Amino acid sequence: MLVLYLPMKKLLSIGFWELIARIILRNRILIISIVTLITILLASQWKNIIFTQTEANLIPADDKVNVDYNNFLDKFGEEGNLIVIATKDPKLFTPKVFKAWSEMMSTISKHKEVDLVISVDNLKVLTKNDSLEKFALKNLVDKSKVEKQNYLNQIKSELLNNLPFYEGLLFNKKTGSIRSAIYLDKKIVNTKARKEYVLNSLIPEIEKFENETKIDLRASGMPYIRTLNAKTIIDEIGLFIGAALLITGLIFFIFFRSFRATLISLIIVIIGVMWSFGLLGLLGYEVTVLTALVPTLVIVIGIPNCIFLINKYHQEFAKHANKAKALQRVITKTGTATFMTNLTTAFGFATFIGTNNDLLIEFGIVSSIAIMCIYLLCVFIIPIFFSFISSPLNRHLLHLNRDYLNSFMKWIVNTVKYKKVEVYSVAVVLLIVGLIGIHKIKISGSILEDMPKKTSFFNDILFFEKEFNGVLPLEIMIDTKRKKGVMKLSTLKRMDELEETITDIPELSKPLSVVSLIKYSKQAYYNNNPEFFELPTAQEQSFILSYAKNATQNSKENLMKSYVDSTGQYARITTFIKDENGKNMEAIEEQIRAKANKLFPSPRYEVIITGKPSVFQKGTKYLLDNLVSSLILAFLLTGGLVAIMFRSFKMVIVSIVPNLLPLIMTAGLMGFLNIPLKPSTILVFGIAFGLSVDDTLRFLAQYRLELSRNEWKIKKSVFATFDDAGISMFYTSIVLFFGFSVFMLSSFGGTVALGGLVALTLFFGMLSNLVLLPSLVLSLNRTLANEQEFIKPTIDILEPTDEEVDAIEKKD
Repeated sequence: MLVLYLPMKKLLSIGFWELIARIILRNRILIISIVTLITILLASQWKNIIFTQTEANLIPADDKVNVDYNNFLDKFGEEGNLIVIATKDPKLFTPKVFKAWSEMMSTISKHKEVDLVISVDNLKVLTKNDSLEKFALKNLVDKSKVEKQNYLNQIKSELLNNLPFYEGLLFNKKTGSIRSAIYLDKKIVNTKARKEYVLNSLIPEIEKFENETKIDLRASGMPYIRTLNAKTIIDEIGLFIGAALLITGLIFFIFFRSFRATLISLIIVIIGVMWSFGLLGLLGYEVTVLTALVPTLVIVIGIPNCIFLINKYHQEFAKHANKAKALQRVITKTGTATFMTNLTTAFGFATFIGTNNDLLIEFGIVSSIAIMCIYLLCVFIIPIFFSFISSPLNRHLLHLNRDYLNSFMKWIVNTVKYKKVEVYSVAVVLLIVGLIGIHKIKISGSILEDMPKKTSFFNDILFFEKEFNGVLPLEIMIDTKRKKGVMKLSTLKRMDELEETITDIPELSKPLSVVSLIKYSKQAYYNNNPEFFELPTAQEQSFILSYAKNATQNSKENLMKSYVDSTGQYARITTFIKDENGKNMEAIEEQIRAKANKLFPSPRYEVIITGKPSVFQKGTKYLLDNLVSSLILAFLLTGGLVAIMFRSFKMVIVSIVPNLLPLIMTAGLMGFLNIPLKPSTILVFGIAFGLSVDDTLRFLAQYRLELSRNEWKIKKSVFATFDDAGISMFYTSIVLFFGFSVFMLSSFGGTVALGGLVALTLFFGMLSNLVLLPSLVLSLNRTLANEQEFIKPTIDILEPTDEEVDAIEKKD
């Protein structure tokens, strides 16, 4: 820090910004050309933009949770390759509808992206072939007879009553729901090909069936959910950008009543949006539910920069009516202040880089770079634009003295001046209420929690949760530590006992594994009598297991390959879990783990419990564990900047407290309103703190300037600060409030919560910085006004006086 001291102080001096102002105003065409060139170059990177094809992985790659999950994928491939299509309509087993169903499934099975389709119309049943001593797969349905209603009734009865192996996979015996299982090629599950198949092939086939039969189908499964979820993210990017431009532009115009000022501000943020997309393409980052927010953040953060600079330009012009002088002094006087406030905002977003999570690291990098880019665009383009157009008219300056602003600021000043005790009392009460609310906060580790709940595919998820106990796979992998160890009868019995525990857990579906296949083998051996759907005895195992081992090896028909690896050493048990906010996931895993440890003791066996829901839930917990450290990092970074600027530890405390209280209030409100802590809402605190602290720095910088102007009279300086800093704080806070409220238009619950909570926190932050901060300054005025500690800062962030600027100009 000491090494950077002199260069930083020199770079942020009045003389430096005077030089920058001259360079900008004397090289206008060159700068416009450079901005245009950069915009074209970054626009050329749009072709490299990648839209995410997977869920967010919130855990570091080297964490044991990810290591276990990847070990499972190495043995059995991508587990999220199942799409299910279902209906509860009894008309399915009528000739016309069944024919349409069969045609749909036949068409789907022919697509190159599909590995296997298991459906009633093409269902295979095991039959015993005594001469070859093996089981053969025979079609359940004779397609030459499906035109007869009696035959279809017979098939339905056979399916529901005599094929327990398929219960939970293809039908719900209690409700009569029927579904088909479509297994995609595992190689395309995490690629663009999956998206194209679902949107361009699968969904049209489903819609065609529905139009022909007037029967509503339900579709789900991880590939289907991922695709439509990603499509919604993409669709909402345009919605956010359009709404943000409209709302912030409207607020800007209401403040300034100037079409040209509004126009240039919108042009600047649109260029910033183009740059942010270009950054995503240039860095090769995927567009995720987080990085999709960056273009809108550029608008929301860029407009306040425009407000601050244009407001200062109008203030300067109102003093002396000299346009050139006003434009130069906008840069000279506000250069350090705007740089440092944007830097603190960028630091707030950059704290996500320290989470050791790729999703948040990418969001932190792109957002922090984009914030500094929009700052530079504002500093360069606004003076150049106003240098080319005519001077402001009187009506353009009316916003400097509006009645509603004067009334608001008068109320703030009176509150600080006469009601400090009440201010502290309210702050303490809000602090206590917030802390109480924090204890009520719940944690959500749900993959589905943030998905758009108003969409049809989310309703389909609820259907499958009710009828088939969910669509989210929970995987259990058992390593027997020896080849062909899975097919030992002792291992199968242990697995069967573990599956009984899984079946007894209400949130889990009936498990699928090689155990069910062996049970089905015994049933087939005894002429498909469902009473024999059980594991073979010691006496039966030799010939029944030999029949099973000799089953066809055709990759399309071999059911065993999905649940036992090629060496026979690893077994897989798959169950599906109801989402239920992920609140019971940890308890469920502990229950399964306790039973597994008893049945498969270490080191003889190794049992891994994994799957997308499990990884996501653990990722949420990991993120929460890092929340405090990320916030502490944000506090330290901000405190460090304040310490560098003011050389005062007391100033650090004064700057942190007014911004910490709104965070506690918001967290408490989340507890009272039952808004859970989840990946999206965790981001609220870092983002809001980074933005809110800007007002603090702006107020303190102006306060120190007023001290020098008012002969170190504390009260007079504090209240004089409101005349300048108070208005800009109000303007920018209002824009940020409504700007982040745009995210509440989203159909994603997490994005709605993020936008609403950040907007609310910033509103609390504005009031805290306008009321609590000056109250603290007044209460601690004796020590804060110490010349040695406060008046001679390391970095001069405050706006220089006219006399100081005049001296620099004359010197140059």
